[in-house]
Amino acid sequence: MIASRTLVVLALPLWLLACGARESKKPAMHTPPAEPASPVVKTAAEWQELLTPEQYRILRQAGTERPHGKAYEEFKKQGQGTYHCAGCGALLFSSAHKFDSGCGWPSFYDPAKAQNVQLSKDYSLGGVRTEVTCARCGGHLGHLFEGEGFATPTDQRFCINGGGLQFVPAKVP
Repeated sequence: MIASRTLVVLALPLWLLACGARESKKPAMHTPPAEPASPVVKTAAEWQELLTPEQYRILRQAGTERPHGKAYEEFKKQGQGTYHCAGCGALLFSSAHKFDSGCGWPSFYDPAKAQNVQLSKDYSLGGVRTEVTCARCGGHLGHLFEGEGFATPTDQRFCINGGGLQFVPAKVP
């Protein structure tokens, strides 16, 4: 009986890792990270050391997290604050510009710091979309959609993978 309990206790952390319940390599932030002053260039091995497997898949391999997943549920609960690139710390979005589009991914109608957000044409699915990447490290963030009729000032929806973002709550006075 004791041997089987020991086996369960030892196997549980491995099972959690296999199921993707791995903790972020970066601790929860309470102050904004230092803004990168120049382009952030790393090797694939350096990015893999810095990021979780899910963050690496999203940011470095242009992956997409599943809709309505854990990152999206966390996003919906987050209050005032800023959203930074999980790869390099660049300021990308603010809670002042977030809205619930119902799509299952974090949505913003405008970047907090436009020079940190790069837009380019994406032909990967046979049509044309606008890809959103971090201008500092080149990390894939998601896509921009326009003209969908949302009641936002820009009529734009930055559909962003939550796994590529690091949330920093606003300081409470």
